[in-house]
Amino acid sequence: RNTHVHVAYSKGRKDYSKLTTILDSFNPGCIFVSHGHDFAPSLLSVKPDCPIIVGQDPEAIPDSIHIDQLYNTEETPAVMDAFNALTGESHARYLLTSGSTGEPKVVVNTHKMLCSNQQMIAQCWRFLEKEKPRVLDWLPWSHTFGANHNFNLVLRNGGSFYIDDGLPMPGRIERTIENIKYVRPSMFFNVPRGYDVLLPFLEKDPELADALLADLDALFYAAAALPQNTWDRIHKVAKTVRDTPLFFTSEWGATETTPVLTNVHFRLEKPGNLGLPVPGIEIKFMPSGDKLEMRVKGPSVFTEYLNNQELAARSFDPDGFYMIGDAGYLLDEAQPEKGIVFNGRVTEDFKLTTGTWVSVGTLRPALVSALAPYVSDCVICGHDRSEVAVLAFPTPALRELAGPEGETMHVDELALVPAVRQALLQGLKQMAAENKASSRHARRLLLLNTAPNIEIGEITDKGYINQRMSINYRADEVKRLFADPLDPAVILITENTGE
Repeated sequence: RNTHVHVAYSKGRKDYSKLTTILDSFNPGCIFVSHGHDFAPSLLSVKPDCPIIVGQDPEAIPDSIHIDQLYNTEETPAVMDAFNALTGESHARYLLTSGSTGEPKVVVNTHKMLCSNQQMIAQCWRFLEKEKPRVLDWLPWSHTFGANHNFNLVLRNGGSFYIDDGLPMPGRIERTIENIKYVRPSMFFNVPRGYDVLLPFLEKDPELADALLADLDALFYAAAALPQNTWDRIHKVAKTVRDTPLFFTSEWGATETTPVLTNVHFRLEKPGNLGLPVPGIEIKFMPSGDKLEMRVKGPSVFTEYLNNQELAARSFDPDGFYMIGDAGYLLDEAQPEKGIVFNGRVTEDFKLTTGTWVSVGTLRPALVSALAPYVSDCVICGHDRSEVAVLAFPTPALRELAGPEGETMHVDELALVPAVRQALLQGLKQMAAENKASSRHARRLLLLNTAPNIEIGEITDKGYINQRMSINYRADEVKRLFADPLDPAVILITENTGE
């Protein structure tokens, strides 16, 4: 009963309710932590009813077991007997969903699911069997992207896996840059937010651009929509160090699907294409409002939530297709081989008072692109309102427009700086001019003073905004967006830009 709980749930938190829920769901046989002092506050708070194994500083957790005691235990025939008893249906890994639209659930991944999914990937990316992959990766093994996809890809194809001890965030990205120059990976995986953080360094450092992009077999993004602006900037850098076009690719899937359902094995002209179903996967399109909901079936699709079979049963339609909650459509119905276009999550979309549906999953990255480089992410608002509005997370580039004092300025003051206001207005107006439908652009904007709060689940460990959680957490800011009289910090698209 070995499970891995992400450190975000167990370190640096004031509230351990999610950790308690996880432990109750797993009922673990033992818990391992790397450092006793780091994890003592959480473990002493939740008081798990099982042995605790500690790598270092065991004295910080009373009655814990030092890992050296396990190393010094003599193996018995029972270990090999357990391996020999494994079948394709045996439980291989328990993973929690990211909780992007609901409470986390414990997904059972079997050995058959894991093995079949890697075979599916290899049949799409044939270069994997010609050259052993060399991967540098920061993504955690506590969810499906880092573990089932990236780690298992290297394992299946006999490659080399380098653990990146950096992170795509200020103060940690510098370590990632050092690692890229050392490893020169043949494949590179990241979430869109990770590329946003890395891009300014790629654009300024030719040595870094060469180390990452010159000989790369595939540059990969997943877990969230990639803004067009990010896509364009990466390709621009790649052209400075490559003689051949960059293979910038993606896939679509979920924790419940181990994860890959579709794969892009051809060159794309822009982001948003999910590719085609991998061998063995069926996709059914079902009308849902003005969208087509995608439902899936195949050997890598789960059948069980741990200790919650009733919920698992409700996740499938009468034909046995898993209702994943995502929408999509064929790029060209006459030529389906051109791929499937992602069209947001069915569960995140909402209606304006006009009856018009707003597709959050497609509008959010479009807005981030329109407001680049001044906004890192945003929350789409407007449910039961007459127009779309947005809460936006400012970037350092936006603060620079306010001069030296902009670095520490509260966003309400920042929004009153003419250069800042004009930059954001231009982005809003440009998007409205290109997308005139009320559901395709935002009419008002309010800057947020704090970063997404991972502790309460506002941002997932894959790096994208939990729309529902964010709106609830920032209910006061949502009210300010639509307040009458108008809040001075709110930027209206009808304002004069001062040009």
